Amino acid sequence: MKVEQIYTGCLAHAAYYLESNGEAAVFDPLREVQPYINRAKESGAKIKYVFETHFHADFVSGHLDLKKKTGAEIVFGPTAKPGYEATIAEDGQVFKVGDYRVKVIHTPGHTMESTTYLLIDENGREHGIITGDTLFIGDVGRPDLAQHVIEDLTEEKLAAHLYDSLRNKIMPLSDDLIVYPNHGAGSACGKMMSKETTDTLGHQKEVNYALRADMSKEEFIEELLTGLTTPPGYFPKNVLMNIQGYESFDKVLEQGDQPLEPEAFELAANESGALILDTREAGDFAKGFIPNSINIGLDGNFAPWVGEMIPDIKQEILLVTYPGKEEEAITRLSRVGYDHTIGYLKGGFETWINAGKEIDTVNRLDAEKFEKLYKEEQPLVIDVRKKSEYDSEHILNAVNIPLNEINKHLAEIPKDEFFVLHCEGGYRSMLAASILKQRGWENFKDVDGGFKEISQTSVPKTDYVCPSTLL
Repeated sequence: MKVEQIYTGCLAHAAYYLESNGEAAVFDPLREVQPYINRAKESGAKIKYVFETHFHADFVSGHLDLKKKTGAEIVFGPTAKPGYEATIAEDGQVFKVGDYRVKVIHTPGHTMESTTYLLIDENGREHGIITGDTLFIGDVGRPDLAQHVIEDLTEEKLAAHLYDSLRNKIMPLSDDLIVYPNHGAGSACGKMMSKETTDTLGHQKEVNYALRADMSKEEFIEELLTGLTTPPGYFPKNVLMNIQGYESFDKVLEQGDQPLEPEAFELAANESGALILDTREAGDFAKGFIPNSINIGLDGNFAPWVGEMIPDIKQEILLVTYPGKEEEAITRLSRVGYDHTIGYLKGGFETWINAGKEIDTVNRLDAEKFEKLYKEEQPLVIDVRKKSEYDSEHILNAVNIPLNEINKHLAEIPKDEFFVLHCEGGYRSMLAASILKQRGWENFKDVDGGFKEISQTSVPKTDYVCPSTLL
């Protein structure tokens, strides 16, 4: 059976392309749809369907643009109520893609419209299941997202639905089916996903905690809800965009693809109130950046961190990128619904320097210098890694303020006392440093290489959580 997984690592997202006898279908496409159109064109196929497993929270799907450009029919599972034309399938309904068939299996739980698609080949053999966020490799979808859109859909209610869907709809299927999930490790849509992006259903029944045969509904609900972290703030906004509709990606790209000379860039920033988003690597940003800009590097989990740290999805944005990376930055912003890029610094940061414009810097020190400083002066150390990373191992007496919570705790970070910031490798701490710089903090340094480098030194560390005077 010809099914291709198209995996995008920075979002830990998997779309799927199915093709048979001149017809094709795309499952859960990303915002920019031209790669799917090109893929079908290569084979001389026509995209007949766009299948959506549910209304996604962590990205804006490309179903509307794909329909507009190819005429493909959008298909949702039962109970979906989109604000645009789409086919709402019945449980058990079958769609033909060439000689293949796609069977709808309604699997509510992650959301109420969540649907699994059973793939059947030209010989009538069941090949695999495209599970969306119902079943991951090593995990299942979190049931606490829909309540941020529909208040009475509590996480307990959804978890109970998910238990029934897994036991009554998924687990009775053949063990040799291939599981094709919507996400892999790193996605915030689950809590313990595997790095593997496919597996057999039979193996998942053996190793996936949520598929234990002897698990009661009450045990399932308790295990599923234990350890869930707060979902990123942009999730409900992406859900609404996927339900209600959105601006075409081509228009978003056209609006953002505006090269601005330094004078025009500065004028636009002052007049529009746009956020200056610098997407360069942390080391380059530290050496010099436009004052009041925020650093979220393209080389990391760019889009999710944008969603975490920029509260207003309609915020106008001006970009500073490496030359040639402008379109990539605009595209990756739009994947999570940040559609209001209004231009970028032409020629990159070098043109700003050449124009004699004001710059700011972040003081950094390497792990060896930090080791000396720590032993001689015992400075306050602020660790911006996740709580789970901090709990595993951290610098003795370090204070943990996870990056995604830093805006809530700014009042607790001293301005009159020197401190040192670090994360695991330097990406997150530079984001934190840029936020602090923007808000007026100056008396701190960032550790180049983060805890990964510090762990190689003799700086004292502990594997238990020490008391914090700040949190």
